[in-house]
Amino acid sequence: MGETLALFSALCFGLADFAAGLLSRHAKPELVALIGQVGGLIATAAAAFFVSAPSVGAADLSWGGLSGLGTGIGVLFLYRGMSRGRLSVVVPLSVVGGVAVPVLAGVALLNDRPDPLAWCGIAVAFPALWLIARGGNDGDGNAAHGAVDGLIAGAGFALQNIGLGQVDPAAGLWPIVAGRAISALTLLPMTRPGPPGPGLRPKLVLPTVFTGVLGAAAIVLYTLATQQQLLAIAVVLSSLYPAIPVLFGIAVLKERLNWPQVLGLLGAATAVLLLAG
Repeated sequence: MGETLALFSALCFGLADFAAGLLSRHAKPELVALIGQVGGLIATAAAAFFVSAPSVGAADLSWGGLSGLGTGIGVLFLYRGMSRGRLSVVVPLSVVGGVAVPVLAGVALLNDRPDPLAWCGIAVAFPALWLIARGGNDGDGNAAHGAVDGLIAGAGFALQNIGLGQVDPAAGLWPIVAGRAISALTLLPMTRPGPPGPGLRPKLVLPTVFTGVLGAAAIVLYTLATQQQLLAIAVVLSSLYPAIPVLFGIAVLKERLNWPQVLGLLGAATAVLLLAG
C-alpha cells in the first residue's frame, strides 16, 4: 500500500509541476508559487478535520513547519527555473538533491534497512535521474539557464522530505497544514518588492490555486506513504515524477527527447518495479 501511495504522490507532483511550469511562463513565478501554496493550505486545512488526529504534538507541528520551509524554497526556485529553462532539465535536477539527502538520512540516521531488491532500485534511480537531467543539455543554452535554480530547489525539497518523514501518524494532517502555512509565509516577502514581470491574470488564478491543491495532495500521499513504507523507498518512488513533466514537455512544448533521456526514463521505470517488488 505504501508503494501505491508514493506512486500516486509522484503523479500529483508531476502534474502540478507541469501546470505550474506553464503558468510561470505567463506570470511571476513568485506569485504562482504563493497562490498555489495558499490553495494547498486551504485544501489541506479542510481535509484535516476529516482525518483522525488523536495526538497532535508540538514536535509534529515543528517538523511540519520545517518541511514547509523547505517546500517554500523548493517551489520558488523550481518555478523560477521552469519559467526560464527547460522542464526536461530543471525538474529532474530538482529531484537529485530531494532524493539523495533524505535517502542518506534515512539510512544513516533513522536506521532504515531496505532489502537488496530495494537497494537495486535506489541504485538504478540515481543514474536514471542524472541521465534525464544530463540528456537535456544539448548546447542551446536553455539547459544551463535554470540549472542552478533546479539544484537549489532540490535542497529545499530535501528539507521538506526529511521533515515530513519525522511526523507521527497520530498527528493526522495538521503538520502538513502547518507546513503549508510556513511555506506561504516564506514566499510572501518574495512577492512584495517582486522582480519585474507580468502579474497573474484573473483567468489564471483558479488554475494556479489548483496546482497548489494538487501539490498538497501529493504531500499528503507522500506522508501517508512514509508511515507505511521505509523513508528511503517512499522518497525515491515519489520522486520519480520528473517523467511526467518531461513527457508533457515533449508533447506540449516540443522539447526534444534524446537518447540519454530515453535511457533515464527507462531506468526510472525499472526503479519503480524494483522498489515496488
